[in-house]
Amino acid sequence: MQMKHLLVASVLGLVSLCQAQAADFVKWPNGAKAAVSLSYDDTLNSQLDNAIPALNKYNLKGSFYLSVANEPLSLRMEEWRQAAKQGHELGNHTIYHPCRKMLPGRDWVVDYADLDRYTLPQLEREIATTNAFLHAVDGRTERTYTPPCLDLAVDNGNTSIKPLLSKYFVGVKGAPMHLPPEQITDLMPSGVSGKELIAFVEKAAEQGQLASIIFHGIGGDHLTVSTEAHEELLQHLASHPERFYVDSFINIMRYARDHKE
Repeated sequence: MQMKHLLVASVLGLVSLCQAQAADFVKWPNGAKAAVSLSYDDTLNSQLDNAIPALNKYNLKGSFYLSVANEPLSLRMEEWRQAAKQGHELGNHTIYHPCRKMLPGRDWVVDYADLDRYTLPQLEREIATTNAFLHAVDGRTERTYTPPCLDLAVDNGNTSIKPLLSKYFVGVKGAPMHLPPEQITDLMPSGVSGKELIAFVEKAAEQGQLASIIFHGIGGDHLTVSTEAHEELLQHLASHPERFYVDSFINIMRYARDHKE
């Protein structure tokens, strides 16, 4: 009998916790069940060639996180500028895309971009310089950030970069701002089907969450998602505007900031 009472108490406690979380959740505009952020990292040619035309076809806005040193930025500057004019977001992804080389599977990280060797002031300078460069491209003053590799520490992992984030950004992928962590679900897809992408956003709709999808290559480059799978997702989102609030990450973060309970 005592065990039964403990089980009932645990269930009631879990229900209370879920209710408290739901009460803290931001409600999405026009009764939408989920917000969806379509973002694209690393300044890749396939994003200009495939992702942006597909987004424009369905009148959806994406967020493109640019690493300033990557050639597809300098060689195709006017196309990125045009993307910004079309309403897509140009976000900060640093200059050199620094990641923590000591972590498993990071042999590809070059020494000069090893985040474990960075100091906090060094990364701050890189972030600020990237913001200034992007301002010269699109004229905008507010920005969001995707940390390369979603790494959030420098100096062999001993120093968190989180204190910098609110100083420079309206929102940060992988480091919740303006929303409770339980209201965000992240996906970094590679080689997935359109059906799997749709299942991800539908699950987010069931929970009232922000579905944050971090794409890389679309039909090419690395961590690739096929153009067919990508378009299948876009078509599904565009067909159900009553269910999905799809916008640039910066607009979603502004909305969340301004509509906290």
